[in-house]
Amino acid sequence: MKTILYVGLGGAIGSIFRYLTAVFVNKYYHSLFPLATFITNIIGCFLIGLLVSWLEKNNTINSPLKWLLISGFCGGYTTFSTFAVENFQLMQNQQTLLALMYTIGSIVLGVLSVWLGMVLVK
Repeated sequence: MKTILYVGLGGAIGSIFRYLTAVFVNKYYHSLFPLATFITNIIGCFLIGLLVSWLEKNNTINSPLKWLLISGFCGGYTTFSTFAVENFQLMQNQQTLLALMYTIGSIVLGVLSVWLGMVLVK
């Protein structure tokens, strides 16, 4: 039951931060490209890289912090389901090149951000 509470609390906080990221980005950027989701996914990938490495480095990977920060916060913050539907919508609107750029950029920069987060902790 404690684990569920940690995940739920982290997820709620992550979801709030995801919303605030979207509000901030959308305040200054207006385009067909879903920049708020793109930025959220890259930040989320970077954070999960940092957190996993930090927890492993401190031998706390099986602690409640894992559930709070990784499953909860990062799970609530990142938005790959939104990513998928936005790509679908771009393709429906004949924005295939933009959808392709969004997909490749998210995956490549996401994986590189996880790596960078892990390297910075090590």
